[in-house]
Amino acid sequence: MATMAGRLRSGLPFLTRVLRSDSPSTAQQSLLRPTFASRSEFLRNYATPSGPKIEKKIKVPLVLFGGSGNYASALYLAAVKANALDTVESEILDIVEASKKSITFFQFMKDPSVPSRTRVKAMQEISSEAKFSDVTTNFLAVLAEKGRLKFLESIAKRFVELTMAHKGIVQAIVTTVIPLPPEEEKEIKETLQDIIGHGKNVKLEQKIDPSILGGIVVEFGQKVFDMSIKTRAQQMERFLREPANL
Repeated sequence: MATMAGRLRSGLPFLTRVLRSDSPSTAQQSLLRPTFASRSEFLRNYATPSGPKIEKKIKVPLVLFGGSGNYASALYLAAVKANALDTVESEILDIVEASKKSITFFQFMKDPSVPSRTRVKAMQEISSEAKFSDVTTNFLAVLAEKGRLKFLESIAKRFVELTMAHKGIVQAIVTTVIPLPPEEEKEIKETLQDIIGHGKNVKLEQKIDPSILGGIVVEFGQKVFDMSIKTRAQQMERFLREPANL
């Protein structure tokens, strides 16, 4: 991981040079021109729900909605087909982390005024420096071409949902006012494990949120168990505001 991060950092100076240039050179344009067909083909093959052959053999473990969900599903199908799911997951998370640590990179991803060809060239160079897999390299070029790099973090989160589901991992988020003692965390995890049954493993994530005032909120899958004091107080307030039937 450290080596990958170092390679990413080594590619960032190129990004700075690209942003300072007015437009891609003629040589850059000729280099980029043949890549667009392959990027569009990538989306057609993996992002279209009614895609031909691969959909019959590989299916996403979760149905995701919205733009980020569609792109995450496309990336999942491509990664599974290439037998590179773990590699792609690591690379996508690395590039997201790099965007958080570099202001220049972050602004580049969010700036809609950067020409499409410039974005594609920059992501190709960074991917080359980081020695990313073909799947990740092509996918980042697709996002760059379509102006979707600004959604990369959201796409990455949805992609991780798919990889965890693929591995039989169910992520549960437990929100409290203060950190749970180890014994209570273990008890909650065992309870959730009983609910989801065997064959899947619970991955527990703790979140601290003083605004819930007390109690606990548990989220996993599509279920939310809200036992917070804040929600109980709101429910009581609504009850007290209702006219009494005497």
